[in-house]
Amino acid sequence: MSRYTGPSCKKCRKVSQKLFLKGVKCNTNCIVDKQKQKKDKKFSSGAGRNKKSDYAIHLKEKQIARMMAQVGEAQFRRFFAMASKDKGQTGAALLRFLEVRLDNIVRRLGFAVSMKGARQLVSHGHIKVNGKRVDIASCLVKPGDAVSIDQHASQTPLVKQGLENAQKTAHRPSFLAWDEATVSGKLVRWPDRAEVSIPVNEQLIVEFYSK
Repeated sequence: MSRYTGPSCKKCRKVSQKLFLKGVKCNTNCIVDKQKQKKDKKFSSGAGRNKKSDYAIHLKEKQIARMMAQVGEAQFRRFFAMASKDKGQTGAALLRFLEVRLDNIVRRLGFAVSMKGARQLVSHGHIKVNGKRVDIASCLVKPGDAVSIDQHASQTPLVKQGLENAQKTAHRPSFLAWDEATVSGKLVRWPDRAEVSIPVNEQLIVEFYSK
């Protein structure tokens, strides 16, 4: 699968929305915020905007979810196929699967401030699930699984920055249990829809793939 190696901000500009691909850096000096300020000034006189087609609206919502999860189109389709077979609502199941990917769990535990940093930790073999080393970022974590980081990696600037930020902001979701003593976390239950970190209208994504 091809991997995007260009500027992260280019993805945000493409959909005109903050995707928080750089973690805490996105809160300051964001190019999208500057674009919105320029547009507000441009259209303050009452000039109309170009109306988007129905297809464009659905496509944009799907692209936002895919880029925030940082997965390729083929992998995103596989997650959608899995969600379609789920007993619950397809859209909610899709977002749940994306939320419990190992790289995202690593990010939300605070081992990294961005998805890119979290994926790097996983791919380099620094993350363990139930005591076993796992280097597949798309691995799905299940309730009861414990996620930890090896001692050497926990002392790196990347991880220290992530843990400090998590402690300051207290953004660890309630579906994750954090153990400060062992520097590890556990997925205690499936995340609720309101706890998912991808702010999209999942029904538009379901409709996009159903056409």
